[in-house]
Amino acid sequence: MAMNDPLSNTMSKILNFENVGKRECTIKPVSTTIKKVLDILNQEGYTGKYEEVDDGRGGYIKLSMTGNINKCGAIKPRFAVTIDNYEKFEKRYLPARGFGILIVSTSQGMMTHNQAKEKKIGGRLIAYCY
Repeated sequence: MAMNDPLSNTMSKILNFENVGKRECTIKPVSTTIKKVLDILNQEGYTGKYEEVDDGRGGYIKLSMTGNINKCGAIKPRFAVTIDNYEKFEKRYLPARGFGILIVSTSQGMMTHNQAKEKKIGGRLIAYCY
């Protein structure tokens, strides 16, 4: 498995575990970006809580699954997005209006595209989930 993009690996691992119907998923390596993305997925109800486990080798995350994900993934390249063109990327990555989320990294931290639209700020697309 190519380990050159930890976030993309994390997203596909979550999706695979989700498809198999597993209740828990372990994620390595751990990064701030990955934790922020998991926080957002948790807030939006796509995944359950996660706990960090320190195994003395950089640690890993135990994520509880809720079975609410149809598809998710990292967005490469990380497109820059302005307030006016969220719509374009929603059409590209999400199946329907008001369904699913895009995760955007903004100057005010990571958030869903809906929160970014409310705050009227652009940013870079990190991942999507529905």
